[in-house]
Amino acid sequence: MAQALHFSISTSTPSPNRAFSKLSSSKSSFLSYPIRRISSSNSIRKSITAVYSDVVSNSSSSCSDNGTGSIATSTLSSTDSSGIEVDTVTEAELKENGFRSTRRTKLVCTIGPATCGFEQLEALAVGGMNVARINMCHGTRDWHRGVIEKVRRLNEEKGYAVAIMMDTEGSEIHMGDFGGGVTSAKAEDGEIWTFSVRAFDSALPENTINVNYDGFAEDVQVGDELLVDGGMVRFEVIEKIGPDVKCRCTDPGLLLPRANLTFWRDGSLVRERNAMLPTISSKDWLDIDFGIAEGVDFIAISFVKSAEVINHLKSYIAARSRGSDIAVIAKIESVDSLKNLEDIIQACDGAMVARGDLGAQIPLEQVPSAQHKIVQVCRQLNKPVIVASQLLESMIEYPTPTRAEVADVSEAVRQRADALMLSGESAMGQFPEKALTVLRSVSIRIERWWREEKRHEAMELPDISSSFADSISEEICNSAAKMANNLEVDAIFVYTKTGHMASLLSRCRPDCPIFAFTTTTSVRRRLNLQWGLIPFRLNFTDDMESNLNKTFSLLKARGMIQSGALVIAVSDMLQSIQVMNVP
Repeated sequence: MAQALHFSISTSTPSPNRAFSKLSSSKSSFLSYPIRRISSSNSIRKSITAVYSDVVSNSSSSCSDNGTGSIATSTLSSTDSSGIEVDTVTEAELKENGFRSTRRTKLVCTIGPATCGFEQLEALAVGGMNVARINMCHGTRDWHRGVIEKVRRLNEEKGYAVAIMMDTEGSEIHMGDFGGGVTSAKAEDGEIWTFSVRAFDSALPENTINVNYDGFAEDVQVGDELLVDGGMVRFEVIEKIGPDVKCRCTDPGLLLPRANLTFWRDGSLVRERNAMLPTISSKDWLDIDFGIAEGVDFIAISFVKSAEVINHLKSYIAARSRGSDIAVIAKIESVDSLKNLEDIIQACDGAMVARGDLGAQIPLEQVPSAQHKIVQVCRQLNKPVIVASQLLESMIEYPTPTRAEVADVSEAVRQRADALMLSGESAMGQFPEKALTVLRSVSIRIERWWREEKRHEAMELPDISSSFADSISEEICNSAAKMANNLEVDAIFVYTKTGHMASLLSRCRPDCPIFAFTTTTSVRRRLNLQWGLIPFRLNFTDDMESNLNKTFSLLKARGMIQSGALVIAVSDMLQSIQVMNVP
C-alpha cells in the first residue's frame, strides 16, 4: 500500500459552495480538504489544497466536489456546552495583542516558603508560570501535598493549566538541614566550619554542617578543596577528627540546606565514591511513590548516569500506575550524564540542564558549551529541555538582575530551549514575581528579535520516526512549519490526542504560535512545557470539518481569533495539511 502527501496550488478563488469531499472504496481512500479563503480588498492569498492519499499501488483515485457547504460558524449542540479550556493569561494576551505577542519559551518556578500560598501561586500563574516545581530536597511530603492541592485548585477555579514537576533529591553527597527553622547561613572568609557525619541529639553546634554520606570523613584528605553548591562557597580541608572534618572558608557565600558537596584534589574532581552511589536512593523511591499517588505530571531524576536508570523508572511507574502518563525528566548534572548524553536523552521524556551541580563536576568554562550541546541534542531527538540553575541568582536578595544574568537568560532563549527555570529566586527569594517578570520580558523580546531578523536556523533535524506512519507525521509537521514561515501564517492548529504531533511541530520552532487541541487534561498540562505550544482542552472527533467549525466558533466567540486570519491545520487522526482563512 502506497502512502503519499500531495499539494496542489491554485491562484483562483475557490467557489464559496465548494465543500469538503470524501471518496472511498473497498480498495482506496482519498481525503481532500480545500482551503477556505476570505477575500479582502487589502490582500489576496493563494488557495492551497493539501491532499493525503492512502491507496493501493494498482488502484486509482479521484476527487470531486459533492457538497454545497463551507466552513462557517455553526450552532453548538448541547454536547459542546463544556466549550474550550485555555489558559486565562494566554487568552487575555491573544485578545489584546494578537497571535504574534504570545511567549514561546515556557517558564518553570520552584515553589518554596516564599511562594507556597494560594495567592502567591496565583500571582506566579498570572505572571506566566507554566510549570510548578516541587523540590523533594526540602520540606515534608505533607507540605508538598498541600502545594499540589493548591495548584490543582488554581487550575480548576481560575482556568490555568499549570503542570506539576516533582524533583527527586538524588543520592549524591550533600549537606543536611540546619535545624531550628534556619533556612540559610553565611560562611565568611577564613571561618572554620565542621562538616560531620555524626547524628546530633540536639541542635547543631555553631558553624557545623551535617553530611548525608557516611564515608565522607574517610574519603576526603587534608588539603582537598570542598565546593558547596557548585562552587558558590569554597572550603579547604585542614583537619580530620574521627567523623568530623574541619574546613577553612576560602570563598565566602550563602550556605543553603541540602546543597550539593563535591571535593577536588590536585585540580581534579574526586568522584569514585559518587560513582558507586545509586542514582535513585531509598528516599527517592518513597518520593516517587508519593508523586505517582498524587498524579504529578513530571518526575525529574537527579544525577542520571545512564539510560538504564530511566528505563527502570519508566517500567516502575507503568507497573504502579496503569495508564499513567507521568513524564520522566533526566537532570544532566554530572560527568557520567555527559558521557552517556544521547542514550539518556533517547530514553527520557525531557531533560534539564542543571548547571549548578554540572559546574561542580566540570570546569566552569566548559558549562556554556555543554549547555549548548544538551539543548541541541534534545531538540534533535524531540525532547523538551529546561535550562536551570542560577539564571537570576542575585534576585534572591535584590529587586533587579545583573546585566550578565540578563545576557545569560537571553542566550538560553536564543538557543531555543523549551523552558527556563527559577530555583531559589522563586522558592525563597525576596522578589519571586519580579524575577518571573524578568524571565518573561526577556524571553518575549529575544523571540521577537529572532523573528524580525528572520533567523530561521539551519539546524539539521534528523529523522526520529520508528515506523512508516510516524515518518509521515514527521514529514507533515516539518512541511507545515516550513509553510507557516513562508506564508507568514498567523497560527498552526494541531488536533492531537497524545500530544505527539504537537511535539513534532514544537521541534521545528516555527515563527507563529501553535494551538494544540487535545481531549485530555493531563496531556494539555504536559504540553505546557514545550516551546511555542498553547494547549487547549477540546472535545473533538475524527471529522476535521466539524472540528474546525467548532474551534472557529468557540475561539471567535471569545475574541481570540479574527475573521481573515490565516491558519494551518494538522491532525494526528487524519494525516493532512490544511491552509485556510478563518471565516
